[in-house]
Amino acid sequence: MTQATQPQQGILLTETALKHIQMLRQQQGKDLYLRVGVRSGGCSGMSYMMDFEDPSRTREDDRVFDYEGFKIVCDPKSMLYLYGLVLDYSNAMIGGGFQFTNPNANQTCGCGKSFGV
Repeated sequence: MTQATQPQQGILLTETALKHIQMLRQQQGKDLYLRVGVRSGGCSGMSYMMDFEDPSRTREDDRVFDYEGFKIVCDPKSMLYLYGLVLDYSNAMIGGGFQFTNPNANQTCGCGKSFGV
C-alpha cells in the first residue's frame, strides 16, 4: 500500500488512489465529488460503495473531506463504519483496482469489497 495523504481526515486516500480518482473524474468532464459509503449486502454483511456525484446533491449532514481541491463526501451512518478507512489503488493485473483497508472491520471478504463489523 502506498502512503496515505491527509492523516487528519476521516477517510484517507493514498496518492495513487487520488491520482486515479482525479483521472476518472476528468473523464466525466464535470466537477464531481466522490461519494463513499456502505450498504447492506456482500459476502461479509456490508459492502463498500463509491460513485461520482454532482456537488448539488451533497446533504447538510454529509461529512466532506478535501484532498487538494477534490472532495469526498460520506453520509453520517456510513461514516460510523468507515472512519479511518484507507482507500488505495493498484493497477496490478491480478488483484488490482481500489482496495479498502478498514480499521473497523472485524472480518473482510476475500474479494476485499465487503466486510463485517
